Amino acid sequence: MSKRIFKSGFVTLVGKPNVGKSTLMNYLIGQKIAITSNKPQTTRNIIQTVYTEENGQIIFIDTPGIHKAKNKLGEYMVKLAQRTLKGVDVILWLVEPSITIGETERDIIEQLNNAKTPIILIINKIDTIKKHEILTIINAYKDVCDFAEIIPISAIKGENTENLIETIFNHLEEGPMYFDEDTITDQPEKQIVAELIREKALKLLNEEIPHGIAIVIDRMKERTNSRGPIFDIDATIICEKDSHKGIIIGKKGTKLKQIGSDARIEIENLLDCKVNLQLWVKVKKDWRDSEFLLKNYGYNKKD
Repeated sequence: MSKRIFKSGFVTLVGKPNVGKSTLMNYLIGQKIAITSNKPQTTRNIIQTVYTEENGQIIFIDTPGIHKAKNKLGEYMVKLAQRTLKGVDVILWLVEPSITIGETERDIIEQLNNAKTPIILIINKIDTIKKHEILTIINAYKDVCDFAEIIPISAIKGENTENLIETIFNHLEEGPMYFDEDTITDQPEKQIVAELIREKALKLLNEEIPHGIAIVIDRMKERTNSRGPIFDIDATIICEKDSHKGIIIGKKGTKLKQIGSDARIEIENLLDCKVNLQLWVKVKKDWRDSEFLLKNYGYNKKD
C-alpha cells in the first residue's frame, strides 16, 4: 500500500484594496480572523491563517491591498504586500469581475511577471454578474500573465472554493505540518481584538475618518467571577484630528458606545467568554506619517 503524501506550503493573497482577500481567507479557514469592510485598505498588516486537512496544510497570507501610497502607513502597507510575492509557494491574485484592467492591476501584473511562483488568477464576486459574462472576463485577463490556473469564485458565498483548495494542493509539494492541526492563526489574541474594534469603527464612521484611526490595547486581563471567566479590555482609538475625536465619540457618547457594543459581541465570540470592554479616544496628529508612532501602533516592524 502506497504511503499517503502530505503536502504543505505558503500561499499569499494579493490584489487591489477591497477585492475580497480577507473575506476569502476567512471563508476558507472557517473562522473570522481578518477584518472586513466595504472601505478600501482595511487590512494593514500581514495576517497568517492555517488551513489543515488530512492530506495537507496551507498557510494563507492575507496582505494589504496594493494601492498608490499617500503617507508612510500606505508605503508600509504596499511594501508588505509586495514582499510576500517572494518566498511563497503559490500566489493567488484576486480581481473583480470586470473586463477593465486598471492602473493598479497593471502595476500588479508587472510584479507578477517577475515572480517565479505559480500564479492562480481568482475572479472574485461572480455572484454579482451573469454566468455568461465570466468567460469574457477570463478572456480579458488570460494573456496578461502566465497563469497556472484561472478560477472564478464568490468568496462571500463560498462558490467554487472547494475547487480552489484542490487546485492549490495540486501546486504544492510534499512538506511538513508547519502548525498543529488545531491552529487557525499565528496572530496574538490582542492583535485580533484590536482589529475587531477597528472593523466596527470602520463600519460606523464617516468616510474621511476610518483611514486615520488606529487601535491600541492598553490592558487585556482575564479574571474569574461567580459566572465564569471574563476578560477586562481597555482600548484606545487613535485619531488624527480633534474634530474626528468628537465624531468618534458622538452625541452624548452614543457612537463610541455603539462601536464598543458591536466589538464586544465579536470579541466574546472570539474568546468564548464574557468581555468587559472600555474604549477611549485620543488625538495624535498625523500619526500615519510618524515613524515613531507607526512602530508604537504595530506598523513598520522590522523583519
